[in-house]
Amino acid sequence: MNYIFFILISVSIIAGFLNGTLSDVVAAMLSGCETAVKIAISLIGIMAFWLGMMRIAEKSGLVNFLSKIIYPLIKPLFKDIKKDSPVIGDISMSLGANALGLTNAATPIGLKVMKELQEENPNKDTATDSMCMFLGMNTAGFQIIPATVIAVLAGLGAKNPTEIVLPTFIVTSLAFVTAIIAALIFRRIWRDKC
Repeated sequence: MNYIFFILISVSIIAGFLNGTLSDVVAAMLSGCETAVKIAISLIGIMAFWLGMMRIAEKSGLVNFLSKIIYPLIKPLFKDIKKDSPVIGDISMSLGANALGLTNAATPIGLKVMKELQEENPNKDTATDSMCMFLGMNTAGFQIIPATVIAVLAGLGAKNPTEIVLPTFIVTSLAFVTAIIAALIFRRIWRDKC
């Protein structure tokens, strides 16, 4: 990625120089940097709040409680996970982080889930059905409250940043269901071939 960005920036500067618009290119770069800082600062508060809530839920035992409630719902999707496996709590935390729009928080939790699923994997060279299912669900990124997007829109000065909630819910719900269906279909196809 570093090479791609370097090439893009270099081409922009060269094109600006050749077209006599180098001052516009530099102004756009500075404006973009300023906007990036504003967005990053606007994300700090909402990320700190929701990450703190997730940590409180984990420390208070709420995650373990929710994993017991969620287990009957996810058992058909994750057939090779044992009932007492700690990965169930991490799956619920990852799905919860995604549901709250905390994709930055969901990523490390998702990596932890995949690591735990790999530890339980008897065949280390092949992804299990649960790994494929989780990857599809996590990538689809189901969101009830797109907190990160709302924070970015608010940071950019949008008049009504919460307008994005319903469209985001609809689109991510469709993507989530599609990911589950695709994983189930491919699970059946690969099982028939083996």
